Amino acid sequence: MESPYMLGMYAPDTSIGMNWTEQRPDDAMAGAFEAFAAETLRTVDPTPFREGMARLGAAVNVITTAGAAGRTGFTATAVCSVSDQPPTLLVCLNRRSRGTPVLRENGVFCVNTLGADSETIADMFAGRTGAQGEERFQIGDWMTLATGSPVLRSAAVAFDCRVIDVKTVATHNVFFAVVEDVHLGESCPALVYHERCYKKV
Repeated sequence: MESPYMLGMYAPDTSIGMNWTEQRPDDAMAGAFEAFAAETLRTVDPTPFREGMARLGAAVNVITTAGAAGRTGFTATAVCSVSDQPPTLLVCLNRRSRGTPVLRENGVFCVNTLGADSETIADMFAGRTGAQGEERFQIGDWMTLATGSPVLRSAAVAFDCRVIDVKTVATHNVFFAVVEDVHLGESCPALVYHERCYKKV
């Protein structure tokens, strides 16, 4: 694991030969930031950036989707609230992830925020077992809400979402989505990723 962004916890399911511990920001395509600045942007070196991000603890989520393109999911920490009017959130996913075209075509997803005892599920959807797509759902108790995306019954909370916009920034796609339904699980300690390991809070 590289950072709480995971530089892959939100993009574990990548192209053949690259797993979620191997992704780096230098995968970005030239011109990714041209919409924001005409001149070349000055940035910190990726190494201290990754080290700094490793100290930014974040909740561990499993993002799931189902629809015409099939059913899949991935582990993510790059999840953020956007607004509550209307309820909107965003999820970041590496453009090279196998899940990217599936999520784009389905147009729906569920953010399942994991409880402290869900490391096995986090690892499964992070690609650590080698399972892909439908195979990843062999563990966990799943149901559906409004969009048909898989909802983990044991999740601390699950946000059932429909995509309204997708932006490409550097190595990742940012999926903006409205929340159509919420599943509130039992109150419990949360699973977080901090300093390159799972922690319970």
